[in-house]
Amino acid sequence: MQFHAIDGYLLDGRPSKGEAIAAALRERVAAQAALPFYRALEAVGERAADEALIALRLVIAGKPPDDDAVRRVRGLVTLVRRPERAAQADAFAKAGGTLSDLSGLRDDPVALAAAARAAYAATF
Repeated sequence: MQFHAIDGYLLDGRPSKGEAIAAALRERVAAQAALPFYRALEAVGERAADEALIALRLVIAGKPPDDDAVRRVRGLVTLVRRPERAAQADAFAKAGGTLSDLSGLRDDPVALAAAARAAYAATF
């Protein structure tokens, strides 16, 4: 995985959302599928939903930004950033079956967060 500012923002909160958006706009990829995301980021800036950043990150990685992929990455991000059980349960509920490969780790929040980070890296 080639690290991108969006990854840092999503996984660790560093850089800030504004800085991650500025980096994405500065370092644009030529992919046609990225153009609507760049236009949206230019128009709304930090008000853009994290899901828009996730979809753009998928496009940057050459992957389709379909609903299941965005839902999975969003769930992985939640599992990494919010290790408390209620947040993890919410992540599994919202992600549907896209996180089923990690469900066996639900009783170990530390292992689950580490596995989610590894799955995020494997996605990109």
